[in-house]
Amino acid sequence: MLRIEGYVIVSADGMLADANRVMPEALKFKGDLEFFTAGLDRADVVVHGRNSFEDQPNSPLRKRIILTHRVTGIAAHPDNAKATLWNPAGASFDDACVHAEVRDGTAAIIGGPCVFEMFLDRYDTFWLSEAPHVTLPGGEGCFPGVPEDSPQAVLAAHGLQPREVKILDATNDVRVTAWRRIG
Repeated sequence: MLRIEGYVIVSADGMLADANRVMPEALKFKGDLEFFTAGLDRADVVVHGRNSFEDQPNSPLRKRIILTHRVTGIAAHPDNAKATLWNPAGASFDDACVHAEVRDGTAAIIGGPCVFEMFLDRYDTFWLSEAPHVTLPGGEGCFPGVPEDSPQAVLAAHGLQPREVKILDATNDVRVTAWRRIG
């Protein structure tokens, strides 16, 4: 069985990117990067949109499923043998996993907002990192509907509950909360 885990860091106003749809330096913290990297290193596949990536030393080693409308269903990535291109309108996530040769383990969902939204009813755990002293007015929310609704309200509305909290950067008050599906 494949476990589904989401990973994001957001500003105090729920943004994962600035108004230019770029993750600003203000949202980058060493402790969060270490937590994120360790999670991806444990994952069997990384799932993201075509504009999201983790840009880390181990990135080329990771199997990935990239959401795109440029294919009709599922296709091999033309430049990355470890990547599967997936159009959700033409194939199921399970079919994309079969193509990627991932049948069990953990899928790490790393965004963007529409990708995060697709898995809201499937997450086993959503790791929500928060930078409470950073605001990104006009930025891109981590889910559609943010900032009208908070990321926490969106997760709760989909059956996830906050569990353990870990401090990632005490100086900047950055913490990650494990939102888990109960039952």
